[in-house]
Amino acid sequence: MLGEYLISGGRASEIAASVEAGVGSGELTPGALLPPMRELAARLGVNPNTVAAAYRTLRERGVIETDGRRGSRIRARPASTPRGAMGVAVPAGARDLSTGNPDPALLPSLDGPLAAAARRYALAPTQYGQDPVVPELARLARAELTADGVPDGPLALTSGALDGIERVLAAHLKPGDAVAVEDPGWGNVLDLVPALGLRVLPVEVDDEGPRPAAVAAALAAGARALVVTSRAQNPTGAVVGAARAAALRTLLAAHPQVLVIDDDHGHGIVDLPLHSLGGVTRHWALVRSTAKAYGPDLRLAVLTGDPVTLDRVRGRQRLGPGWVSRVLQYAVLELWSSGAVDPAAVARAYGERRDALVAALAARGVPAYGRSGMNVWVPVAEETAVVTRLLAAGWAVAPGARFRLGSGPGIRITVSRLTPSDVPGLAEAIAAATGPASTTRYV
Repeated sequence: MLGEYLISGGRASEIAASVEAGVGSGELTPGALLPPMRELAARLGVNPNTVAAAYRTLRERGVIETDGRRGSRIRARPASTPRGAMGVAVPAGARDLSTGNPDPALLPSLDGPLAAAARRYALAPTQYGQDPVVPELARLARAELTADGVPDGPLALTSGALDGIERVLAAHLKPGDAVAVEDPGWGNVLDLVPALGLRVLPVEVDDEGPRPAAVAAALAAGARALVVTSRAQNPTGAVVGAARAAALRTLLAAHPQVLVIDDDHGHGIVDLPLHSLGGVTRHWALVRSTAKAYGPDLRLAVLTGDPVTLDRVRGRQRLGPGWVSRVLQYAVLELWSSGAVDPAAVARAYGERRDALVAALAARGVPAYGRSGMNVWVPVAEETAVVTRLLAAGWAVAPGARFRLGSGPGIRITVSRLTPSDVPGLAEAIAAATGPASTTRYV
């Protein structure tokens, strides 16, 4: 179970610190099974509730994960070591295609919107007790959501998509509950779920998003929540189409107790329609970020969902940050009102780069995927070797381990800064780095 390591302590904080010390020293390895709470309590001469409190603290810190009756284990990677740290050191002169950032040339200037926001604030400074969402912003957001077929529901604002996802999960789930997530999928979500003390159930994806059979298996395994990326899926570029959405809605209708979260971070950079899964189950939410279309530093996302979910999120938010800065809201309102971003033009720019790279790779016998968004996913036989060879050739890409659990290895390429002249050389380097043509898929 724990080998030679002995957990010590007489208080919950001391027991938790003892486990963390073992993890930090390497004496407690990933996957190590912790003693049952009553057994450890008897050994330490403490009340079982004390051990339960220590385990709860460790789950909340992302040190351990609980799998029902199978017990608690040391996580494969503590929350203090996020997947984002699994990057590559980019040598001088290499092109960095690993970051997932949008093209700065496609982002609007913030000079005018921020100046307009400052003028509006000067006329009516924000005070405690005001509506947390600027009414004009709420009207514009609701109009766009309605146009996209998202069910009517109350609105809230969060500090980005991940903040919204975390708040919704925390509003409904308790440690040990299982969450179905895409695999491969957004690394931050793959880290967030276990950091909240929740269990991850990986769901295979293809070009149409989560595969119905994989979702059905996760639901049968007890998933209490499902997180789906509607468009511009990271890292594969998958898009949930009408037929796939219908199939998933049919599945979910038989599980009304499951929480469904739609991540629409691709809004504003895609030209494919949204097919939301909201409204099928009792509790649902859709989060729509401004980061990809307007800039990562605009930490604002629109959140909608069923009344109970939004009431819980807004109630907890009042006890923490209170609200998303109204100055920031004014700036986003100015951007939206002025039409500073043409989604069709931005989607076309990213699409041309993705399509060119995918086609160039196909011409060289290398399968690649990227239906939407700013990333291309290339399945490979061995990630480390491919990433290393590409670095030597002057290209930095993201290792697939940042985005996957049980799915096959791959690399993610962000096309934001690619030019047409870059594509042939990059495709040639990838073909050389991957070796003979691979038939590996990403599921």
